[in-house]
Amino acid sequence: MATVLLDGSNPAVVRVRQLIDGTESSDGWTRCWEEGLTPWDLGEPTPAVVELVKSGTLPGGGGTTATVLVPGCGGGYDAVALSGAGRFVVGLDVCDAAIQKARQWSSISPDGNFIAFVNADFFTWEPPEPFHLIFDYTFFCAIDPSLRSAWARRMYDLLRPDGELITLMYLVEGQESGPPFNATVLDYEEVLNPLGFVIVSIEDNGVAVEARKGMEKMARWKKMAN
Repeated sequence: MATVLLDGSNPAVVRVRQLIDGTESSDGWTRCWEEGLTPWDLGEPTPAVVELVKSGTLPGGGGTTATVLVPGCGGGYDAVALSGAGRFVVGLDVCDAAIQKARQWSSISPDGNFIAFVNADFFTWEPPEPFHLIFDYTFFCAIDPSLRSAWARRMYDLLRPDGELITLMYLVEGQESGPPFNATVLDYEEVLNPLGFVIVSIEDNGVAVEARKGMEKMARWKKMAN
């Protein structure tokens, strides 16, 4: 499992920042995956996601099927972990190389029939119907801060009226550039609250990987009538 620091002290992050320049960054992300320059990639499901699945608090099950979106899914580990048990998951990423890796990972999963990976841009992709749940981890802090209002609007549009957004927040500060860009809980609230999202719960991520301990919070948001 990779546990490297995701800040300017890491040469790999410096190189990522050289490739990801500006808001039109899909080519840069693609080069990162093609070059194997993915310091954020844990190589396995995020421990907090594993615990979330075990908690029994996610939608789906009991004879019903919930749909889940994981934007910026990367290698697909979390999307696979969330699938099954009454949940059909769509992993979305702008990089085809990441999607190919995710498909390879999901091919060995017993729940492979409950997941699909799509190579598309989160900001323009239109699914056939909205989702019950969206899970975001290291996606909010990876995009240019100028896109955060658009990120929130897409979250609103892609969720069902009674849908839930779960953000595993990587709260990095003191960075002169990104990704990952500086992020605080307030940054999330400033773009989500005006659209009618409210925090149902927020807690420290007690099972964060070593290099991210004390820097992550899990927040669960409810989409309310706006």
